[in-house]
Amino acid sequence: MRSTAGDGRSGMPVSFARLRAAGAIVLGKTVTTECAYLAPGKTRNPHAPTRSPGGSSSGSAAAVACGMVPLALGTQTGGSVIRPAAFCGIVGFKPTFGLIPRSGVLRTSPRLDTIGVFARTIGDAAMLADVLAGQDPADPDTRPTASPKLLETALTDPPVTPQLAFIESPAWSYIEPDCAEGFAELADALGNQCDQVELPPLFAEAEAAHRRIMLAEIAHNLRHYYQRGSDRLAQQTRAAIEEGRSISAADYLAAVDWREPLYAGLEAVLDRYDAILTPAAPGQAPAGLGSTGNAAFNVLWSLTGVPALTLPLLTGADGLPVGVQLIGARGEDGRLLRTARWLAGQVSKLG
Repeated sequence: MRSTAGDGRSGMPVSFARLRAAGAIVLGKTVTTECAYLAPGKTRNPHAPTRSPGGSSSGSAAAVACGMVPLALGTQTGGSVIRPAAFCGIVGFKPTFGLIPRSGVLRTSPRLDTIGVFARTIGDAAMLADVLAGQDPADPDTRPTASPKLLETALTDPPVTPQLAFIESPAWSYIEPDCAEGFAELADALGNQCDQVELPPLFAEAEAAHRRIMLAEIAHNLRHYYQRGSDRLAQQTRAAIEEGRSISAADYLAAVDWREPLYAGLEAVLDRYDAILTPAAPGQAPAGLGSTGNAAFNVLWSLTGVPALTLPLLTGADGLPVGVQLIGARGEDGRLLRTARWLAGQVSKLG
């Protein structure tokens, strides 16, 4: 991924500049899928080398999972942080849209692209996001706000016992049986701290709206690659650009209009609950290396710009990690991390 903007001096992405200013040692660039889309790279899943590590941030998730590095960065447009973190059995955190500047990072879909982090603990994820957060004039989606103090908040105890809303979401038709069973057991074990909540039918529009926005913007932002040699692109990337080029302006703008009504529906739930509980993926990492997995359980949260986090709290039928995803309200990233730490503690007590 070539840097196209940065800190104004070296051309490096702003995220790297902030890490180095904080004393971090940047070891290098991990493998990603082609143009941060769906064509798998060379990375394999550390838990099962014949299975997918997810994508697009496959190398980052695998590097943290196998102990090569303690922390790593990734980007999420659909499910490219949460899904690989879930498949590789680590913590993945996608913050509120606009919390971390994307200056210097390849643009695919500016209305959706979000920088996220990978770690082995919630505290480490919060610490890394703290360093990266903040306004950057080169990224118009960032805002001048006070320091989010994510680590400080994450390490405090909740003032009251959190209440979770277990939501199956419109993606539930993709769920694998062992994953569905695991979530039913988890919700039951949480007892009065977890209620099952249904989303209104309008949320069924989210997947199609997300796809139209993502592909139309991919077609625009990756057009130079396509024009210079479409035959050299992977089939998945080429097909995405071609589908994006076929989307009309009216359909694109109509898809964009879904974002705020859908968030209003989520906000109504999050006014009553500390976080939404839902799967991070349909189940375990899929067998084979020809796919990065299904992002159906991630696109609603990417579309609405809410913070999302996955924890390796469940195990699938083959003994591989299954991610538990928590969703918070926009701007409530610290609260989400704190709730996640509480949930991890509750699950550890359950044995």
